[in-house]
This record gives sequence, structure tokens and C-alpha cells, in this order.
Amino acid sequence: MKVNEDLSILFWLNRQKASKDGLVPIWVRITINGKRDGFSSGKKIHPDAWDEKAAIASMNCPDYKLINSYVVKTRVELEKHYNQLEAVNKKVTATMVKDAYMPKQILQKTLMQAFKLHNEEFAERVSKNKGSKGTLVRYERLKDKVQDFLKKKLRLADLALEDIEMAFAVNFFHYLTMENIGDNTAMKYVKTLKQIIDRAIDEGWIKHNTISGFKCTYVDPDRETLEMHELVGMYEKEITVERLAEVRDVYVFCCFTGYAYETVYNLEPANIFKGLDGKLWITKDRQKTGVEETVPLLPIALAIIEKYKNHPYCIAENKLLPVNSNVRYNAYIKEVATICGIKKELTTHTARHTFATTVLLENDVPIETVGKLLGHKDLRSTQIYAKITKRKISNNMKVLESKIFSEQGLLKVS
Repeated sequence: MKVNEDLSILFWLNRQKASKDGLVPIWVRITINGKRDGFSSGKKIHPDAWDEKAAIASMNCPDYKLINSYVVKTRVELEKHYNQLEAVNKKVTATMVKDAYMPKQILQKTLMQAFKLHNEEFAERVSKNKGSKGTLVRYERLKDKVQDFLKKKLRLADLALEDIEMAFAVNFFHYLTMENIGDNTAMKYVKTLKQIIDRAIDEGWIKHNTISGFKCTYVDPDRETLEMHELVGMYEKEITVERLAEVRDVYVFCCFTGYAYETVYNLEPANIFKGLDGKLWITKDRQKTGVEETVPLLPIALAIIEKYKNHPYCIAENKLLPVNSNVRYNAYIKEVATICGIKKELTTHTARHTFATTVLLENDVPIETVGKLLGHKDLRSTQIYAKITKRKISNNMKVLESKIFSEQGLLKVS
């Protein structure tokens, strides 16, 4: 396209560099007084989706918005650089304009590149046992959801980091909730997206996180926990199906140690040691946080360990307990709940909540101790588990009543 008598800017398809999938790279040609130079835009398109006359992508191209935005911005930038150079130079060449523009072009990064940087770094941490595989899976899952959002709602394959606005976070959150994802989970996805963009800032790719002001609010859900009589009943229930009996025992073990699934799955006999009190304890770093989680072994937990010390799987794999895959574990524990007459949605994590609430807090273990036993870095994490139950209130009120009232109901006189 001719800009003025001397300058012409053309976007064209370099068909000689077509890839095997049929996509052709879009090149930019700068011509000044008949002499030219150019560069690759870094973008590709199918020839059938390119309007040669207008030099833009047609609407049947999935990335037409992204490509056409690039065309408009690049043409404006090249013309601006040409005018700036012409103001201070007697002669301006196409190469001078290209060189003035290219530094800015090279620095331009995209959201998917930010994900690649962040997730590959975290994968390296996982390979050195400094991060959780489960967390890496969640990062990759978020990347997939962002890609789906870009494709379905914005009709883009990617988005320049500089083009991200607050509306992106608002619309992404709404998109997630419309995909039958709970509000809390959707909020966590947006919160993690902020972290991805912050990493790009640390790398110097952009200066500001335009979605940092998006307030992530959470509604505290009602978390299922077993009451003590349900927990004891489950432990004492005779279950003849071996796979279900094993899952029941692992679940009860978690209820008396507070260990999450990933932690108990990786427990080995070497994790048991004798404490200063002369009793057996168990310790393991949490994969999620890397914080040591050391717990004294209560009698039921000890009995379960003793039961499986000669189990073929445990011996062959050097495991403390015969733990199934996460999917099977969650499926089998639901069968166990049915056998035991428990009408609650049991998962790997309800055992951890049961330990914190039913085993510890309802028996007046201080919340600071609960946090240490759960391997939390701060009390804010522990407070999620510290739901005040009716039984806890009842126990506290009984103690209060015994202090200020006699057995006859008369107020004690100090």
C-alpha cells in the first residue's frame, strides 16, 4: 500500500516458505524510492483466508482479529518511524525504517509465551522435587482454558501481553462460570493467571499487570467431615472385599494423621521415627508447599501400619501403605461410604478436614498446633479448616457450665 510518493508498505504472503500444514508466513515489505527491505511478521495464515487486494485476513480465518490488528499497528508504527527519520536525515532508506521498528517488534511477547516461560520453569522445579506434579497439571489446565477462551470468545489463537486489559479477566471469569465451573475455582484460575502475567513482568516483557486490580473473592464452602462415631464405625466395619478394605484403611489413616493423598501415596517405612517422647512419629515434606509435616502416630494409625507391613505391594514398592491411584481411590471410598451407611461425599481431602476438625479442634487442640501438624506455613491456611462445630461449642459450654454452676444448677460463689 502506497503511503506517500516515496514510501510504500506491503503485507504479502511468502508462499515459498509455506509449511507442511498449508500455512504461509506473512511478510512485511518496505519500499522507499524504489528500494526495498522487509521482515517476517511471525504470523502465518492459510492462503484462502488472505485478501490480497486489501492485504488483510478475511473473517473465515480463526486469527483474523489478531492478524488484522497487527497489520494496522505495524503500518502505523512504520510510517511513524519513517517520519521521525525523515525529519533528521537527508536520506531515509527502507533498511533504516526496518531497523528503527524491529527492536520494538522483537520485544513484543504474547500470553501463551508467558505460559510457556512460567510452566517450563515450574516443570524444572518438579523434576528436582521442588514442586508438585499436581500443581503443574493445574498450571497446564489453566493454559488450556485460556486458549479455549481466546478461541471461542475472542476468535484468537494468542494475544499480545500489551493488549490485555481488565475486561479480559472479567470476561474470562464469566466464561469459566458459564462452563459449569464453580465461582471459587474460577476465581483461583484468574488469581493464577495474574501470577503468569507477573512472571512476564519479572522477565521485562511488559511493565504493568493490567488485571492486577481484579479482586478475587471466595465463598467459604461447607466442607464434609466425619464425626467421631462415623469414623470409628468405618474403621470397625467388617469389609470382605480386599480393595475396599485397603482404601478404607488408608482413608482412616489419613483421618488420624491429616496427610493429603499425594503425601500418603509417597510414604515409606523410613518416614517413621522415634520421637523425644519415646513414641513413634511420622514425617514427610508436603509436595504442595515443601513444608515438613510431622505427626505423632495415634494407636489406630499405628495399627493400620502394622497391618500392611508385609503386604506384597508395600514390600515390592517400598511403600508404607497400599495406596491406589487418585481416581480409583476416590471411586472406591464412595463405595466404602455406602457400605458404612455414611451419606456424605467423601474424597481424599475430606479425611484431612476430618483430622483438623473432628480429631483435633473438637478435642481442644490449639489452632497453632493444628497448623503445625497440617504442615501449614501460616495460620491463614489453617483457619480454612477451623470450622467451629456444634460439638465444639457444646464441649466448651460444658466446661464453662462446670466452672460457674454446681451440679444442682446453682451459681457457684467465689
